[in-house]
Order: sequence, then C-alpha cells, then structure tokens
Amino acid sequence: MNVQEIIRSIEAEQMKSNLPTIYIGDTVKVGVVIQEGGKERVQPYEGVVIARNRSGINQTITVRRIFQGVGVERVFLVHSPRVANIQVLRRSKVRRAKLYYLRDRVGKATRLKQRFDRPF
Repeated sequence: MNVQEIIRSIEAEQMKSNLPTIYIGDTVKVGVVIQEGGKERVQPYEGVVIARNRSGINQTITVRRIFQGVGVERVFLVHSPRVANIQVLRRSKVRRAKLYYLRDRVGKATRLKQRFDRPF
C-alpha cells in the first residue's frame, strides 16, 4: 500500500454518506454545531448555494443569505464534523456554475426561478 491509498482510505472513513446532492442555486438549510459554554447545539443557516468548490472530502459550498438587510456568505466544508446536516428546501433553475452576480442584486431581483424536474 502506498501513501496515496492510505490517505484515500482515511478520507473515505471521514466522508458523510447521508448528504443530498447539492446543486448551484439550491436553497439549503445547513445545521451548524455551535458551542455555547459547555453545551453544543445545532443552529440552522438557511440560504442559496452560490458556489461549489473542490471535491471529495475537501468539498465546500458557499451559502448566501440576507440578514437584517445585509448579505452574509459562509463557506461550509461539507464533510466537516461542525456541519450536522444539510437539507435541500428548493431547487432553482440557473445557467451558471457560480452565482456571484447575486451579490450585486437587491430585493426581488435576487429571486431565482424554481425547478421541479430534480427531486430533493
């Protein structure tokens, strides 16, 4: 066994198998594990997936939401232990791999058309 095979086997153990397929434009609810004092709780973070980067265990998604009138983006490592779960709420029809143009849009202009042909 060479080093690459050992690394691949360790990564396979750490990868989550219960994740839905995430597409660009999906509205997702990411359950983030947060520590407060000595307790842990899961805080939902809901927004639109505007980018997907890397693959395998290093896969990340960028989720954008509007909070109190300000656009907030967070990058989540999909297979991280800090991400408790990812739930797809709706799928949207997009024609781009990266939706960075949504950063310049305000209000109703940020809406995406819903897509019904891909199940959740």
